[in-house]
Amino acid sequence: MTRSIVAITAGLSQPSSTRLLADRLAAAVGDQLDTETRTFELRDVAHDITDHLLTGFPSPALKEVVDAVAGADGLIAVSPIFNASYSGLFKSFFDALGDDALRDKPVLLGATGGTARHSLALEHALRPMFVYLRAVVVPTAVFAATEDWAKGGRDTLHQRIRRAGEQLAALVAAREPAQPQDPFALTTSFEELLGGGHDPDR
Repeated sequence: MTRSIVAITAGLSQPSSTRLLADRLAAAVGDQLDTETRTFELRDVAHDITDHLLTGFPSPALKEVVDAVAGADGLIAVSPIFNASYSGLFKSFFDALGDDALRDKPVLLGATGGTARHSLALEHALRPMFVYLRAVVVPTAVFAATEDWAKGGRDTLHQRIRRAGEQLAALVAAREPAQPQDPFALTTSFEELLGGGHDPDR
């Protein structure tokens, strides 16, 4: 049975090492499991994300991404690291998701940065956010510094990508396929709309 994987990448440039890492991770999952992968670059819906956070109503383009994430069997989420944390665009997108969109969903995390000293952001910034969103995060998160793309050795980037891909594939294969999402469902509750927007404490 083919499983659906969605890759979200928050790279700001084209071409982007963040997109490259997302593609490599998706390929590693596909090596282990029959998958259909859709990749979304958040830069394409950056204005839509801001408008949604202000109004509570997603554009058709943003709703397509949100619905794809909610209906996927597994998620790959990759952000560039700025100032020791995920990018604002990356965080804003996940703020725009419904509260239960990632509940019990297998997620593989990745990040890119100029130097390896940014790698701890995966554990002190990205992983806690996805745990808060009640996702099931695979043990191996993959950080790619600039020098990692050409580095050899015992624990190369390629080996980490392969290990993380195997872990996500195993989690997805062990679960029932995701149920199709209601195309007419609101991504914002009536309570939030009547209250003037999203919960300010979120």
